[in-house]
Amino acid sequence: MIKKGDIIEINISDYAYGGKGIGSLKFNDNQVIVFVNHAIPGQKVHAVVKKKKSNYLEADITEIISPSSVEMNTPYQRISGAPYIHIPLEEQKKMKYQVSIDVFKRIGKQDDIDNYFDEWISSPNSFHYRNKMEYSFSCIEYDLKNEKVLDDAFALGFKRKGTWWMVENLDKDSGMFDEELENSLHLIRKHLKESNLPAWHPPKKIGFFRHLVVRKSYSTDQLLFNIVTSSQGLKNFKAKEFGVFLKNLFKNRFKGLIHTINDDVADREKLDKGNSKLITGEPTITEKINQLDFDISMQSFFQTNPLCAEKLYKKVVEYSKEENIPSGSFIMDLFCGTGTIAQLIAKHHENTNVIGVDIVKSAIENAKINAQKNKLSKVDFICQDVGKFLLNNPEYENKIHTIVIDPPRAGISPKSLRKVIRLNANIIVYVSCNPSTQARDLETLSNMGYSLSKFSLVDQFPHTAHVESIMLFKKD
Repeated sequence: MIKKGDIIEINISDYAYGGKGIGSLKFNDNQVIVFVNHAIPGQKVHAVVKKKKSNYLEADITEIISPSSVEMNTPYQRISGAPYIHIPLEEQKKMKYQVSIDVFKRIGKQDDIDNYFDEWISSPNSFHYRNKMEYSFSCIEYDLKNEKVLDDAFALGFKRKGTWWMVENLDKDSGMFDEELENSLHLIRKHLKESNLPAWHPPKKIGFFRHLVVRKSYSTDQLLFNIVTSSQGLKNFKAKEFGVFLKNLFKNRFKGLIHTINDDVADREKLDKGNSKLITGEPTITEKINQLDFDISMQSFFQTNPLCAEKLYKKVVEYSKEENIPSGSFIMDLFCGTGTIAQLIAKHHENTNVIGVDIVKSAIENAKINAQKNKLSKVDFICQDVGKFLLNNPEYENKIHTIVIDPPRAGISPKSLRKVIRLNANIIVYVSCNPSTQARDLETLSNMGYSLSKFSLVDQFPHTAHVESIMLFKKD
C-alpha cells in the first residue's frame, strides 16, 4: 500500500496544469495517476508522495534517475523559481499552450476553445527579463556544495524547494534577473554578515535581516533597493553605511535604498504599513512602456517583465478598439495598479473618458502622477476596493462601453464579477495571470450573456509554469 512519505519510481509521460508532470503507477491491479511537481515528459524520477487521494497521488521529485531527451545545460545557477530553465523555449511553449487549452476546456466548458486562439506572444528576452526580485535571508542554509543543512549560517538567496525556512545562497547569476546584481550578491551577503547582526530564523521568528528586494528599470538600467529587517538590534544597523556600500558597488546604476521594518511573524515584505524609510537616493524608478513614462515605487504593482508587457498591452489596446466607442461612454480599468493599461488606452481613445480603480493607495498615487507626466487629461484614478467601487457607483451602469479587468492570481471574486456584468458593457477585455481562475470566469461570462471572441497567450515568465492569457468578450 502506497502512503504519504513513500518514495516512488515513476516515468513521466505528459504535462498537467500548474507545472506538474504526469505519470502512472499500477496499484492493486489499477492504474493510479501521479502528479509530480516540475517533472517533464521523458524523465524517470524518484519522488516522495505528498498527498494521497482516492484516484491520484501528488509527489515532489527527490532524484532524477534519467533526464528527458529535451533537457540542456545552462551556465546559470539553478533556482526553484525557474524550474524549466534547462528546457528549450519551444518545448516550454508547447507545454504552456497545451495545459492552457486543457484548463479552458475542463473548467471553462469551452470545448472548441482552439477555434478562438488568436496569437502566441513570446517574451522579447528569454533570460534576465525580470524587473524585480526578492531574496531571502535565513540562518538555516542548505549548503549546495556539500549537500547538507547548516543551522547557524548567514544565507542570502532563494528558499530551497519545498521549504519555507531554508535558504540556498545565490552565488552567481540565475539567468532571471540582473546579471551584475546577482553576480555581486555574495559581496552584499559578506558586507551584511560583517555587521554581526543575525539573519532571520524563520521557525523561531528571531533575527534581524529578513529580505533584500531589488527593482530594476529597463529604461534607465538603474536599481532600487529595499532592505527588510526586524527591529531586533535595530540600533546597531548602519543603514546609511549600507547605502554607501551599494552606491560604491553599482556606481551610477544605484537609484536608492529603502529600509523597511517588519516585525510580523508572516514571512512577507510588508511594505504597506507605513514602516518604510528612504535612507538615501530616490524612492522610485522610472520605466517607459509604449512611449509613456511611469514612476514606480517599491510597493506598487508593475508588470514583472516590462519588455513583454509592452507586447501584452498592445494586444489589450487592440482588443479595446474592436468597436467604435460612442461619445459620452466610458472605459473602465479595474485592478489598474499604477495605471499602465488605463493610460495606454486613454492615449489611443483620446475622446473617451477612462477610469482606473485599485485598492493600493501608493499605486493610485503613482498612476495620477504618471497621467499628469504623460499629459493625459481624460483619465481618472480612484483608490477603492473594486467590489466596493462597483457597489457604490451604480450611476455607471449602461454607460461603460469597455471594461478591462486584470485581477491578481486569485482572480476576481464571483460577487465582483457579477457586479462587472451588471454594468452592461459592450466589451470585456480580461487579462489573467492564472488561466484556471480565468477559465472559471469564462464559464460564468458565457452563461451571463458574454461570448468569447478570441484570446491570446503571453509568455511573460519564461522558464516557469506561468502563462498570461488575454480574452476578448463581446455582449451577445
